Amino acid sequence: MFAIIGILIVIGAIIGGYLMEHGNLQVLVQPAELVIIGGAAAGTLLIANPLPTVIGIFQGILGVMKGSRCNKAFYLETLKMLNEVFSYARKNSMAKLEPDVEEPDKSQLFAKFPKFVKDHHALYFFCDTLRILITGGVATHDLNDMMELDMEVHHHQASAPVAALSSMADSLPGLGIVAAVLGVVITMGAIGGPPEEIGHKVAAALVGTFLGILLCYGFFGPLASNMAKINDDEGSYYHTLRVGLVSFAKGCPPLIATEFARRAIPHHVRPSFKEMEKACKGGGS
Repeated sequence: MFAIIGILIVIGAIIGGYLMEHGNLQVLVQPAELVIIGGAAAGTLLIANPLPTVIGIFQGILGVMKGSRCNKAFYLETLKMLNEVFSYARKNSMAKLEPDVEEPDKSQLFAKFPKFVKDHHALYFFCDTLRILITGGVATHDLNDMMELDMEVHHHQASAPVAALSSMADSLPGLGIVAAVLGVVITMGAIGGPPEEIGHKVAAALVGTFLGILLCYGFFGPLASNMAKINDDEGSYYHTLRVGLVSFAKGCPPLIATEFARRAIPHHVRPSFKEMEKACKGGGS
């Protein structure tokens, strides 16, 4: 939501300032310049990146428009899920968790937390770790290292679209210059024409430079930065799951292990202990 508001502010400020200087909006409407810049940018993106990374860019941009899911309510539901799973394992033994871990999509235990079940990577990150705990024979520090390795791989994969979009954004001013140079070439071909026509072609050429810089610093650069911040939020979420699992593996009671997880949550979205306790006891979600 804030990303959409920011985009509208950028557009409004530029057009508003331009109109205050009595600019003609029709001059800025140059489809050919957009085709040159946009097409070349899309081409460089395809040249430099495999299809999964390109798909990841579009998914990341959609994620920016929706905003980060890692708010206080989301973390509160996660803490409730951790406490419930840990309590079930402590009460019924870890072996009783095996059916839920093997088929989490069909688990009645996880069915209470649909948002968590929809996040397949987080779900299997959590369940695969529980599977190791059920199997036994793995030291706590080794379990921690295993989860950290998984998180590093996930973070590296999630960072690839961000790097690709940043690289494309950095290329846009240069592509704007390419469009401007082509406009100058066209202008030189019409140098003997009427002054009005030459002026129009020069303006069209300068619009190419304007669009390249605007798209880089006004849109795609900030979008890449926002995607990186969302990835950081996701990394904090996985860190929270890891802390809770490690604490439970060390033998902490369910609520204490959940409290360890709560302490790992960033301050601006961290629920209070009372909020967590109320949710875990069934008084909230």
